[in-house]
Amino acid sequence: MAVTQITILVRSTEIDVNGHVNNAKYLEYYEWGREDWYEQHGLPYDTLREAGVITVVARAEVDYRSPAKQNDQLTITSWVSQIGRKSFRMKQRITGTNGHLISEAVFVIVTVHPETGIPVPVPDVIAQHTN
Repeated sequence: MAVTQITILVRSTEIDVNGHVNNAKYLEYYEWGREDWYEQHGLPYDTLREAGVITVVARAEVDYRSPAKQNDQLTITSWVSQIGRKSFRMKQRITGTNGHLISEAVFVIVTVHPETGIPVPVPDVIAQHTN
């Protein structure tokens, strides 16, 4: 199971003056999706830290395709698309009703030592989940 999905409901506090989800909220939605990906693959924060690694977002590329509004049900899909030596790429997508594309994103995530903050090789426990 390399691909994960979670479903959320857009709340009134996530809406901007234009009546749709504020662009900054999408980064939060994507974070929820990444955290779910880690959890569903048996890689919660404590487990990674005990293995001598934490993950840090180094780059975010977000494309906004169509607006989401209050009470919309959104599905966040997440998967690791590429493994590098000390980083990996996670692709994510947010869709609305009937699979309508809301947003797409790519995150470059660096694996670092929890104490020194120095990049370390991507551990096998993450690399084995590449699509």
